Amino acid sequence: MSKFSLPTETVELPSKGLLAAPDSPLSSGKIEMKYMTTREEDILTNPSYIANGTVIDRLLEALIVTDIDYNELSIGDKNAIMVAARILSYGKDYPITYKGKEYVVDLSLVNNKPLDDSLYSGPSTEFSFTLPTAKIEVKFKLLNHGEETKMLDEIEGLRKIQGENAPESTTRLRYMIVEVDGSRDRKDIKDFIDNYFLARDARAFREYYAQVQPDIDLTAKIDVNGVEEEVEIPIGITFFWPDAE
Repeated sequence: MSKFSLPTETVELPSKGLLAAPDSPLSSGKIEMKYMTTREEDILTNPSYIANGTVIDRLLEALIVTDIDYNELSIGDKNAIMVAARILSYGKDYPITYKGKEYVVDLSLVNNKPLDDSLYSGPSTEFSFTLPTAKIEVKFKLLNHGEETKMLDEIEGLRKIQGENAPESTTRLRYMIVEVDGSRDRKDIKDFIDNYFLARDARAFREYYAQVQPDIDLTAKIDVNGVEEEVEIPIGITFFWPDAE
């Protein structure tokens, strides 16, 4: 047995475990993850993972110690784990460029987005939203990693066939919405999304979806010539590879 051991840290999940099944380790609202080693750095430079867009997921899977089903992670929880992995691996200071100047963002100040616990009633939670113009009630679910991966694969397949005409927006909505005006028939849902979903209602729905979804606040306040400005924290190549040019 090796005499060496790796330190670990506990990461609080934005979802608080409210979207997980009661018997899932995710229901505790936290996971344990280890510090990155040179073995995980090899993952970051793996050409195959980079080419197929799975490099970050492969990295996070390797760092998570808790025995979870990675596909069950909510998108917001995955974002929180990603930021924690960056801090544990390379520290909290993250250099960014804004308006042509260099700034350093303290990633330890990134907070979970406030969550309205009253909206959550257990595993496989569905949410209701009444479209403001059509006055039709839709029910939807929050996509986890596995569902979003399947959705993105379908969109990519449509792009190969239809190019710029691929129905990306409607495909995303079909994965999210589980009921329209009392009907859970997938044909009815598709017909509504394709032909009757008003653009202004779709925008309102997407805004509400983002409001309900557990996530982290990827914004930072920086001093720009004596004026405090709030900026989006860009996730680029230097996020997990600080020495990259």
